[in-house]
Amino acid sequence: MKAVVLAAGEGTRLRPLTEDKPKGMVEVAGKPILTHCFEQLAGLGADELLVVVGYRKEAIIEHYGDEFEGIPITYSHQREQSGLAHALLTVEEHIDDDFMLMLGDNIFRANLEDVINRQREDRADAAFLVEEVPWEDAARYGVCDTNKYGEIVEVVEKPEEPPSNLVMTGFYTFTPAIFHACHLVQPSNRGEYEISDAIDLLIHSGRTIDAIRMDGWRIDVGYPEDREEAERRIEGDVVTAEDEPATAGTDASGE
Repeated sequence: MKAVVLAAGEGTRLRPLTEDKPKGMVEVAGKPILTHCFEQLAGLGADELLVVVGYRKEAIIEHYGDEFEGIPITYSHQREQSGLAHALLTVEEHIDDDFMLMLGDNIFRANLEDVINRQREDRADAAFLVEEVPWEDAARYGVCDTNKYGEIVEVVEKPEEPPSNLVMTGFYTFTPAIFHACHLVQPSNRGEYEISDAIDLLIHSGRTIDAIRMDGWRIDVGYPEDREEAERRIEGDVVTAEDEPATAGTDASGE
């Protein structure tokens, strides 16, 4: 399965860390955020990485070249920062089957494979990882409303009155039907082509979208303090895995 990584963002909220590099090249625990993304996608069986670049794209291209751990990389250029649906359309010509989508500023230690397994069941047109957040924080995200079967019936981007506290994370799987929806999306109040609007179009056309609740953690590295929190989480996982003795009947992985 191919994997799309969106890495065109400028990362203005991460300044000064992004004054001379794109957001994806900011280091967390000794390596760029994109390396964390690529390693996770490689572990999930990605057979090609389609990387959407933009701001200071040369830094990414020069660092990774045309492959990562033997997996070929194809780059696509998003010339204007016009939203995630707009970014996704830049790779449309390279996709002809189900694919993974990861936002290139997220670090996961979670059950991403559950999303892929659900997609492979051929009952859903898309699946993605969701997490519960405090109700007062939900308005900052793309908020999902689900039915009793765990299918998503509505997605609203940054709503004033969230229908739930279940929000999208940065990992999805789709069929190519998402591209048609992206073409139909109109600019939001923010002037961007939102991926949540494209997903909502899929839902209203009768497509099945499944929500997989996150087991684990993820950090959206949007601010310097997020980077620090991600490093604490990663270092905590390493310490737990390497330094604590395993005991019978106990998972010593720390997850």
